[in-house]
Amino acid sequence: MRVAVGVSGGIAAYKAAELVRLLQAKGLDVQVVMTRNAREFITPLTFAALTGHKVIVDMFGDAQGSSNVDSAIEHIAVAQAIEAFVIAPATANVLAKMAQGVADDFLTTLCLATRAPVIVAPAMNVNMWEHAATHQNVETLRQRGVRIVDPGEGYLACGMTGAGRLASPEAIARAVFETLGLRDDLAGETVLVTAGPTEEPVDSVRYLSNRSSGKMGYALAAASLRRGAKVLLVSGPTHIEPPEVAVLDRVRTAEEMAQAALRHLSEATIVLMAAAVADFRPATARAGKIKKQEGVPALEFEPTTDILAEVARRRRQGQIIVGFAAEAENVLENAAAKLHSKHLDLIVANDVSQDGAGFDVDTNIVTLLSSDGRQEALEKMSKLDVANRVLDEVTELRKRKAASGR
Repeated sequence: MRVAVGVSGGIAAYKAAELVRLLQAKGLDVQVVMTRNAREFITPLTFAALTGHKVIVDMFGDAQGSSNVDSAIEHIAVAQAIEAFVIAPATANVLAKMAQGVADDFLTTLCLATRAPVIVAPAMNVNMWEHAATHQNVETLRQRGVRIVDPGEGYLACGMTGAGRLASPEAIARAVFETLGLRDDLAGETVLVTAGPTEEPVDSVRYLSNRSSGKMGYALAAASLRRGAKVLLVSGPTHIEPPEVAVLDRVRTAEEMAQAALRHLSEATIVLMAAAVADFRPATARAGKIKKQEGVPALEFEPTTDILAEVARRRRQGQIIVGFAAEAENVLENAAAKLHSKHLDLIVANDVSQDGAGFDVDTNIVTLLSSDGRQEALEKMSKLDVANRVLDEVTELRKRKAASGR
C-alpha cells in the first residue's frame, strides 16, 4: 500500500521523518514530496535514506539535477499510485494554495491530480493560524473532504505560545491509518472470502459465466487484511491483482469453488461469501468445440452446489457467515428470504440495476440486513468503503454474540 508524504517549508519539517518511520512500521510504502522551501529545514537525502525512494521536489528537475522526476507527467503517475496523501507540516501558504487550487510545484499539483484521500497537518505561528484567511482556507478544505489534523497548543519555535504547533507524528499517523482503514479490530480472526465469477464449461473452448469482476470480494479481502485478519481468498477468474493474503486459492467452476471454500471453512472465524456463483451448469461439457454446422446445440442444465447454504450448514459455533445478494427486483424481500432460509448472520443486498452498483464498477449501493431484523441502507460509496462497513457490522455482531454467550 503506497502513500505520499508532502513536506512543506516550516521548522516542524524535521518531524516528518518520524512520521515516515511510523507509516513504514505499519507496512506502508512511502513516497516523499517536498517543496523547495522544505529543503531549507531538512534534506531530501534524509527521506531518500528512510524510504528507499528518490524524493520529488521539482516538476522538471532542479539545476543540480537532484530530486528530478522521470517525466513531465510523473505527478499523474504518483497521483494514481498512492492510496493516501498526507501533508505534514502544511504551512499557511500551502493551505492557501490548496484552497484556491493553485498548482505551482509538484506538491500542490499532486493535490489536484490525486483522487486519493488527503490528510493535512498544519503548522505555523499562532497569529497565522488564527488569521481569518487561514480559518477560511481550512474550512474550504474540510468541505472538500480533506481531513485536517488540528495543530496543538504550546511553546512555538517563534517564541510565542498558543495554537499552531504541529500535531504529534503519532496523531498524524493515526489519522492516516484510520483513513486507510488500517486497524487491529480483526487481529486474531481468520477471514475466508469468496470472490469473482465462476465459469461452467459448455465445450472445450466455451463456458457460461456472469459479469462479476471480483472487485467487491477483493475489496473485502484487502479491508480484512488492513484490519489485522489472516485472509483466505478463494477466487474465481479475475484480472485483479490480489492483496497479499495468507492463502490464495484460484478456482474456475462452481464445484471447484465449493470444494475450496469447504476445505478452508474449519479454519475461518468469519466467512464473507461475495462470489457470484453460477446457479446452473451444462449437465455435460462436450469434448472439443461444438461446430456451427451442427446447428444450435440442445443444452441440458443441472444445478450447481449451493455453496452458501452448504457453508452455513457446516458452520461451527462462533463462526459469522455473511452472504451477498445481487438482485434486480424485489431486492430487500429476496435478500431477507435468503438471509433467513440459509441461516446467515448478515446479508449484503445490492440492486444491480442501479447506476454505480453491482458488477464491474468501482462503487456499490447496498443495504445491510442482519439476522436480528436490523437494516441499514448505505449511500453510494467505493467498494473498499462498503467492505469496511460490512466489517464494522461483523465486529458488532461478534460483540453481541460474545455478550449473549452464543
